[in-house]
Order: sequence, then structure tokens, then C-alpha cells
Amino acid sequence: MGGEKKSVDLSDLNNPLLPAAAALSAEDRAGLVNALKDKLQGLADHADLLESLPPNVRTRVEFLRGIQSQHDEMEAKFFEERTALEDKYQKLYEPLYTKRYEIVNGVVEVDGAAKEPTSEKAAEGEDSDAKGVPDFWLTALKTNEILTEEIQERDEAVLKYLKDIKWSRIADPKGFKLEFFFDTNPFFKNSVLTKIYHMVDEDDPILEKAIGTEIEWYPGKNVTQKVLKKKPKKGSKNTKPITKIEECESFFNFFSPPEVPEDEEELDEDAADELQGQMEHDYDIGSTIRDKIIPHAVSWFTGEAVQAEDFEDMEDGDDDDEDDDDDEEDDDDEDEDEDEDEDDEELSKPKNKLAGKPKGAAKGGAQGEQPTECKQQ
Repeated sequence: MGGEKKSVDLSDLNNPLLPAAAALSAEDRAGLVNALKDKLQGLADHADLLESLPPNVRTRVEFLRGIQSQHDEMEAKFFEERTALEDKYQKLYEPLYTKRYEIVNGVVEVDGAAKEPTSEKAAEGEDSDAKGVPDFWLTALKTNEILTEEIQERDEAVLKYLKDIKWSRIADPKGFKLEFFFDTNPFFKNSVLTKIYHMVDEDDPILEKAIGTEIEWYPGKNVTQKVLKKKPKKGSKNTKPITKIEECESFFNFFSPPEVPEDEEELDEDAADELQGQMEHDYDIGSTIRDKIIPHAVSWFTGEAVQAEDFEDMEDGDDDDEDDDDDEEDDDDEDEDEDEDEDDEELSKPKNKLAGKPKGAAKGGAQGEQPTECKQQ
């Protein structure tokens, strides 16, 4: 026992990265070595902690570590089975998504759908050629409180051509992919826009980076930019108008995600916080589309999903109110006790007037410079 430190063999780490170390670059190998050193140091620190415990306590902790190991093994198996179960049901959902696509886009007709005009406009022949469910995805996206903030007026004309949204899991590297399918339109050439999320840990989840699509906009149709033309000054030799392109807010900026620099150490703290906030916001949009919009698009189109979320919020609010009431009762009891103590002190001590200093205002987080909003021209 004594104060000697136990040496730790690399083979004890059971690290899955070791077999692939030979295929890494010199820089990556150096990073791996540093990671292993940190791992070894951590193990050494834990060994010191255990050795500092009384023998009977150390025996109990060792037994607890065995229980923890069993839990971790079960948890790893849970994640494996959960992923397999999600994949199984994703395949079962596909036929339903296909039927939804066909009905929304007028590929097939629903039995019992009225063939005669259903409104005054239809009777006049104004929308007699409408097929499927017009503006289905635009309406579903705008109904969600997170996504409606991203969709600008200029975006709506483009999103009317959106036919379908799909998502799929990717294995190497871990993550998922979103696919937006568009009908032929006057705005861009692409028929599919994709967004890929690479995850460091899909179960936490921890985002490594996001990859978008370069949109091939037709001339003058880019809704993420505003073209400003300024007349040259009088007397200037250049008689041509000065053209300036200004970036502006748009849902389609989603396909140009924030990029993580190769050398993250070059970022100062404010820039790093700003980048992290942008990445979290970007992932929030992507996961909302994957987890809420795609599986429940019909409910978002009809607005039923909003009512369901509002109901859940009300339930959560009731729980919070109960907690707040309990806290207020506790605070009232504490205030009464403090008042009694102060009364006792006032009887025994002379009154003193203390000049209190105002507390400084808390500094808010760094806000990134937002693109200007492009008005419909």
C-alpha cells in the first residue's frame, strides 16, 4: 500500500482508437497520445483517491464501482437496442410517408374526395386546377414557433415548391441527413437540398459540424441576398450604377451553416461563444424538422400539433406554479423568522443607516451580427 502510485498498463484502457492509430497522421497521433496521457492521469488521480480512503470504505466503493460497470454495460446495450428499434420503425413509417407524399402532391386521389367545385372561387374556375394539398409544407413549417421565426416573406414563394422532407441516419460518421425535395421552380436549379449533421456523440447529442448545400440560384432570384443599386455622384467619370450585395435573413441560410475553423484556438472567447450559439441554434432547427415536422407534418398543417404542445406547456406550467407556491410559502416563513430576529436586534442595538451600493447590470452574452431583413420587392 504506502504512498506508491500504481502504474497503469495501456492494455487496461481497452480503447477502440488504438488499433487505428497506425493509420493516423502525425498530428492526429500526437493528439491521441495527449488524450491517452490525460486518461492515464485521470486513472492515477482516481487511484490516489481510493488509496486515501479507509480500507472498509474503499472496499464498499470498489463494490459500488462494480455496480456502476454493470449499469454502464446495460446502458450501452440500451442505446444499441434503441437505435435498432428506431431504424425498425423508420422503415415501417416509410409506406405512410410515401402515401402522404402522393396525396399532398396530387399523384393519387383520395376516395370520396369531392370532384365538383368546393368553393365560390373553384366554381368560377380560379383554382379548379389545384392538385393535392397546396402549400402543405410551407404551412406546416410556419405553424411551428421555432421555424416561423426563420421563414421570411420572400421565402414563402420558394417554399411553395417544396414537395417533401425526409431524414435518414448516417453511420460513418454518426449523425443524420435532412433532404428537402423541390418541384421545378423559377428560383434555383437544385431539385434536392440537403443538410447533414455530424455528431461527436449522438446519444448526448454533441454536434461536431453541419454541412449544407450550395444552392444554384437563378440570376436575381437569390432570396438570401438583396441587391442595392446606387447612382454615381455627379461629375464622376463612372456613369454606371454602383451595385452592392447585402446578405439578409432567410430560411435558406439554413443550408449555409456556421463553419468551425480548423484551428479553434484562433477564436477568442467572445467569438467562440458566438459560434457555439449559432451552432446550437442551427441544430435546434434541424432537430425540430427531424423530430417534429417530418413525423407529424399533417398535425402541424392543421394546427393540432400547436394545441398539443400548448397543452403540454400548460401541464408543465401547473407543475411549476405548484413549486413556486411551495417556494413562496417557505420564503414567507423565512421572512417571518427574519423579522422576529430583526425586532429582537433592534431592541438591543442602536439603529445604523447603511449606504448600499447599486449592483452592476449583468452583461449579456455576445450576440452575433444578424443579417438585415430583406423586404419583398
